[in-house]
Amino acid sequence: METRRILHHDGAHLSYWLSRPEGAEQSLVMLHGVASNHTRWSEFVGHSTLAAKWNLLRPDLRGHGDSMFHGRIYRSRWVEDLKAIIEHEALPQVVLLGHSLGAEIALDFSAAYPDSVAGLILIDPVFHQNLHGVLRWVRRLRLVFWVPVGLLLVASALGLRRHYPPRDLYALDEKTRATLRSTPGLKIADLYTNPLVDLHYIPLVNYLQDLLAAVQPVPELEAINQPVLVLMSGGSTLSDRHRNEAQIKRMPNASIKIVDCDHWPLTEQPKIVREIIDEWCEAQF
Repeated sequence: METRRILHHDGAHLSYWLSRPEGAEQSLVMLHGVASNHTRWSEFVGHSTLAAKWNLLRPDLRGHGDSMFHGRIYRSRWVEDLKAIIEHEALPQVVLLGHSLGAEIALDFSAAYPDSVAGLILIDPVFHQNLHGVLRWVRRLRLVFWVPVGLLLVASALGLRRHYPPRDLYALDEKTRATLRSTPGLKIADLYTNPLVDLHYIPLVNYLQDLLAAVQPVPELEAINQPVLVLMSGGSTLSDRHRNEAQIKRMPNASIKIVDCDHWPLTEQPKIVREIIDEWCEAQF
């Protein structure tokens, strides 16, 4: 049975969901992306064959969902939060599963704590030098972005905050799939790249810090020696797929699976993604 837990760490209350089947020896830790939360993985957890025999951990990263935080958030801080949760739960070596920004955090964690990581599953990892569209502009103008971030952090420290409602991304995905089926010509990017919608559920300052974290470089890929599975969207509009493949091949033990979708494979192709991950984990561990 999955339970919600809270760990107080480094000035924040970190909320996470954990299931521990009796006799489980392997652990899968799921890391969401920009402006997201643990419900990004609800559909996967509900249908994965791993649920019966693996420990499954899915946190709300600091500054997101029930781990709301009104201060500086960045990738190395998320890594330390994750380390604290894993140690608190006394989990053995973990397999990290990350989507987009979550994949970058997984790489950071593996570089910082290689002995704690048995393997990596990266869904559309972000490589800053290969970005297109909005994220490319965020990268180019990142120094400018720090101005509103600084001002918003000061305002938050002065108590200028509001409450943000919970967001069920599983329910959103089901609604999105129905909308796409009923509206020929509509693309998922038209629905999932609207920051005005995201900002109903996350503070602007945290959203901007997410974007700035996403466009930072990843660690040295040649040093990632664990087995790595990378799921890449075949039609991603956010980055250059072929240049991303070249980056992935720098990891000595990486394999690539192409999924026919844009940048949201967990929404567009949940069954295919789940089967690929389940089969890889069963074969590898």
